[in-house]
Amino acid sequence: MIGLPAGTRVWLVAGITDMRCGVQGLSAKVQTALNENPLDGNVFIFRGRRGDLVKVLWATEDGLWLLARRLERGRFIWPQADGGKIHLTSAQLSMLLEGIDWRQPRRTAALSMLQTARHRTDS
Repeated sequence: MIGLPAGTRVWLVAGITDMRCGVQGLSAKVQTALNENPLDGNVFIFRGRRGDLVKVLWATEDGLWLLARRLERGRFIWPQADGGKIHLTSAQLSMLLEGIDWRQPRRTAALSMLQTARHRTDS
Protein backbone atom coordinates (compact mmCIF):
# COMPACT_ATOMS: atom_id res chain seq x y z
CA MET A 1 0.00 0.00 0.00
CA ILE A 2 1.01 3.61 -0.42
CA GLY A 3 2.84 5.00 2.62
CA LEU A 4 0.63 7.17 4.78
CA PRO A 5 1.89 10.53 6.05
CA ALA A 6 2.61 10.77 9.78
CA GLY A 7 -0.49 11.66 11.74
CA THR A 8 -2.94 10.07 9.30
CA ARG A 9 -5.77 8.41 11.19
CA VAL A 10 -7.11 5.11 9.89
CA TRP A 11 -10.75 4.24 10.54
CA LEU A 12 -12.38 0.89 9.92
CA VAL A 13 -16.06 1.51 9.21
CA ALA A 14 -17.96 -1.22 11.09
CA GLY A 15 -20.91 -2.97 9.53
CA ILE A 16 -21.61 -3.86 5.93
CA THR A 17 -21.28 -1.37 3.08
CA ASP A 18 -22.83 -1.55 -0.38
CA MET A 19 -19.76 -2.11 -2.56
CA ARG A 20 -21.52 -0.56 -5.56
CA CYS A 21 -20.83 2.81 -3.90
CA GLY A 22 -18.13 4.96 -5.40
CA VAL A 23 -16.36 8.04 -4.08
CA GLN A 24 -19.55 10.08 -3.64
CA GLY A 25 -21.52 7.31 -1.91
CA LEU A 26 -18.72 6.41 0.48
CA SER A 27 -18.01 10.08 1.23
CA ALA A 28 -21.69 10.55 2.07
CA LYS A 29 -21.56 7.54 4.42
CA VAL A 30 -18.53 9.03 6.19
CA GLN A 31 -20.42 12.31 6.68
CA THR A 32 -23.80 10.92 7.73
CA ALA A 33 -23.00 7.68 9.57
CA LEU A 34 -19.71 8.69 11.17
CA ASN A 35 -20.06 12.48 11.48
CA GLU A 36 -16.61 12.86 9.91
CA ASN A 37 -15.31 15.00 7.07
CA PRO A 38 -14.10 12.69 4.27
CA LEU A 39 -11.69 15.42 3.12
CA ASP A 40 -9.76 15.59 6.44
CA GLY A 41 -6.98 13.31 5.20
CA ASN A 42 -8.13 10.33 7.25
CA VAL A 43 -8.36 6.84 5.76
CA PHE A 44 -11.72 5.03 5.86
CA ILE A 45 -12.00 1.29 5.14
CA PHE A 46 -15.30 -0.32 4.10
CA ARG A 47 -16.20 -4.00 3.66
CA GLY A 48 -18.99 -5.59 1.64
CA ARG A 49 -21.41 -8.36 2.58
CA ARG A 50 -19.34 -11.28 1.22
CA GLY A 51 -16.26 -10.11 3.08
CA ASP A 52 -13.76 -10.66 0.28
CA LEU A 53 -13.71 -7.02 -0.91
CA VAL A 54 -12.72 -3.83 0.88
CA LYS A 55 -12.64 -0.27 -0.37
CA VAL A 56 -10.35 2.39 1.06
CA LEU A 57 -11.31 6.07 0.84
CA TRP A 58 -8.47 8.52 1.42
CA ALA A 59 -8.27 12.26 0.84
CA THR A 60 -4.95 13.87 -0.01
CA GLU A 61 -4.21 17.45 -0.97
CA ASP A 62 -4.58 16.38 -4.62
CA GLY A 63 -8.03 14.81 -4.26
CA LEU A 64 -9.83 11.67 -3.14
CA TRP A 65 -8.40 8.19 -3.64
CA LEU A 66 -10.62 5.14 -3.86
CA LEU A 67 -8.68 1.89 -3.62
CA ALA A 68 -10.18 -1.60 -3.78
CA ARG A 69 -8.70 -4.92 -2.67
CA ARG A 70 -10.26 -8.33 -3.24
CA LEU A 71 -8.97 -11.53 -1.64
CA GLU A 72 -8.65 -14.55 -3.91
CA ARG A 73 -9.36 -16.83 -0.92
CA GLY A 74 -10.82 -16.14 2.49
CA ARG A 75 -12.38 -13.03 3.98
CA PHE A 76 -11.17 -9.85 5.57
CA ILE A 77 -11.31 -9.92 9.38
CA TRP A 78 -14.06 -7.53 10.48
CA PRO A 79 -15.60 -6.66 13.86
CA GLN A 80 -19.13 -7.82 14.70
CA ALA A 81 -20.39 -4.28 15.38
CA ASP A 82 -23.25 -3.05 13.20
CA GLY A 83 -22.07 0.53 12.96
CA GLY A 84 -19.56 3.10 14.06
CA LYS A 85 -15.83 3.16 13.49
CA ILE A 86 -12.72 1.56 14.94
CA HIS A 87 -9.29 3.18 14.96
CA LEU A 88 -6.48 1.14 13.37
CA THR A 89 -2.75 1.75 13.26
CA SER A 90 -1.02 1.78 9.90
CA ALA A 91 0.50 -1.62 10.81
CA GLN A 92 -2.99 -3.02 11.48
CA LEU A 93 -4.16 -1.60 8.15
CA SER A 94 -1.32 -3.40 6.37
CA MET A 95 -2.22 -6.67 8.10
CA LEU A 96 -5.91 -6.23 7.29
CA LEU A 97 -5.19 -5.64 3.59
CA GLU A 98 -3.03 -8.79 3.50
CA GLY A 99 -5.86 -10.86 4.99
CA ILE A 100 -4.10 -11.27 8.36
CA ASP A 101 -6.10 -11.12 11.60
CA TRP A 102 -5.09 -7.61 12.70
CA ARG A 103 -6.81 -8.04 16.09
CA GLN A 104 -4.44 -10.77 17.33
CA PRO A 105 -1.30 -10.89 15.20
CA ARG A 106 0.87 -13.92 15.90
CA ARG A 107 4.37 -14.89 14.95
CA THR A 108 4.65 -17.65 12.42
CA ALA A 109 6.05 -21.01 13.51
CA ALA A 110 9.15 -20.47 11.35
CA LEU A 111 9.95 -17.18 13.07
CA SER A 112 9.44 -18.74 16.51
CA MET A 113 11.81 -21.60 15.64
CA LEU A 114 14.42 -19.13 14.38
CA GLN A 115 14.25 -17.14 17.62
CA THR A 116 14.54 -20.35 19.67
CA ALA A 117 17.62 -21.38 17.68
CA ARG A 118 19.22 -17.95 18.21
CA HIS A 119 18.52 -18.14 21.94
CA ARG A 120 20.24 -21.53 22.15
CA THR A 121 23.37 -20.29 20.36
CA ASP A 122 23.56 -17.21 22.60
CA SER A 123 23.55 -19.33 25.78
